[in-house]
Amino acid sequence: MDSLPLDWTLIRSFLAVAETGSLSAAARELGQSQPTLGRHIRMLEDQAGGPLFDRHARGFSLSDLGKALRPGAEAMRDGARQVALAAAGRDEREAGPVRITASVFVSVLLLPPIIADIRAHFPEIEIELVSSDRTENLLFHEADIAVRMYRPKQLDMITRHLGNLELGLFAAPSYLSRHGTPSGFADVLTHDVIGYDRDDRIIRGFREVGLEVTRESFPIRTDDQVAYWELVCAGAGIGIGQIAVGARDPRVTRLLPDAPMPSLPVWLTAHDSLRHTPRVSRVWDALAEGLSPFLS
Repeated sequence: MDSLPLDWTLIRSFLAVAETGSLSAAARELGQSQPTLGRHIRMLEDQAGGPLFDRHARGFSLSDLGKALRPGAEAMRDGARQVALAAAGRDEREAGPVRITASVFVSVLLLPPIIADIRAHFPEIEIELVSSDRTENLLFHEADIAVRMYRPKQLDMITRHLGNLELGLFAAPSYLSRHGTPSGFADVLTHDVIGYDRDDRIIRGFREVGLEVTRESFPIRTDDQVAYWELVCAGAGIGIGQIAVGARDPRVTRLLPDAPMPSLPVWLTAHDSLRHTPRVSRVWDALAEGLSPFLS
């Protein structure tokens, strides 16, 4: 392989399969069909002069040749992202797409009316919503604006603390009619409390206020925040939720408003080179204004 044509489309497919371990997962990630991904891999293997992957029942693993090509492919991807970021930072058009990333819970339960309002006021702006609990890398332009519950530490980022989302205890009337209402915060643990599965934040939160709990203290557990809230609303048990969401949901009742509960800081973040481009600036301001009624 004296000279390998650097077709970015093929390299991108190669990296997706290398990182996911399967054609089907890579196809979902890239929004392409599995046969297309398979054809890309075969084309790159023909150009490289050998197999890039070892095929086995559990999926794909990199061959020695694939391992040798991966660092250069990743450098090519990083370079492409930097070029895209530099070009986007000089885009003065008011029309076009703005990509927002937020957690699944915020994307489902807080952002839809805000995005609808953005579209009503700025119909020339297209909104791409990345609903994900994974941390998208703004440095590589995986999103234009992030709504996050922590302050990012990456360099070259502009951040704004919008306020805090207050948390409270909630239960459905159907659950309370079966089990009664807890008389105090310590009494909550005599009830069915919905917890997290692998995430230990609820355990740490209870321990910080003096209530010793373990994972097994919670008879129902899930790390999916939307599923968690739907379990609370269905009457499966008492759960912790954002007061801004619970106050608007007629399916639940707030319990023990004086209970010691933490809050979630909300930060807007964008790359320095994009923050003041016209359409990103408009969406940034609209997100700040739209989220403000939910924050303290």
